[in-house]
Amino acid sequence: MSLVRVHNFSVSLDGFGVGEGQTFDSPFGHAGARLIQWALPTRTFEQMGMHGEQPGTVGIDEAFAGRWGSDIGVEIMGRNKFAPKNGPWPDESWRGWWGENPPFHTPVVVLTRHPRPPLEMQGGTTFHFVDAKPKDALAQARRLAGDRDVRIGGGTTTIREFLAEDLIDEMHIVMVPILLGRGERLWEGLEGLEQRFRIESVTSPSGVIHLTFERRVGT
Repeated sequence: MSLVRVHNFSVSLDGFGVGEGQTFDSPFGHAGARLIQWALPTRTFEQMGMHGEQPGTVGIDEAFAGRWGSDIGVEIMGRNKFAPKNGPWPDESWRGWWGENPPFHTPVVVLTRHPRPPLEMQGGTTFHFVDAKPKDALAQARRLAGDRDVRIGGGTTTIREFLAEDLIDEMHIVMVPILLGRGERLWEGLEGLEQRFRIESVTSPSGVIHLTFERRVGT
């Protein structure tokens, strides 16, 4: 069976995956770009349309970031990753943060309590808006992905819900050396999670720590 994976998801030292006060102008809340600053110089994020002052850097960060798209057939994301507001859609004019050619190039399942018709974009990306629990959303995603893997793209709540239901096989979490103090914590309510995974860490010259989680055999 295909794997369920998380890639390039950043958390602060105090465990926050997003800051407080998300808005259209501040999609990461009061954290700003600090959680993803490590990734902006990488070639992978440059290709996604996000880059810093020296795009195209090759190194430890690029080696991890570049695994994001390998053998992925579909992404599942929460409503807040797709749009700046919750609640009923005022209309269907909002088409995501990424322009007309999003970086996914696969189907994307957007979890929302307010479904809307599929949105076809350039480059092979189609957004499917569904109201579903994690297991049901994963079943739909697997149908769309065929034999390829499913990526859980975030945000924080979505990853935590999939972890709580023990649906994730592999994770790449990036610990960023900042303290946010408030926002949304990734690990809330997941005590003992480390028992399910074999965990390795690699320190980068950029100051972040790349943590990889691989499901233990038999769990």
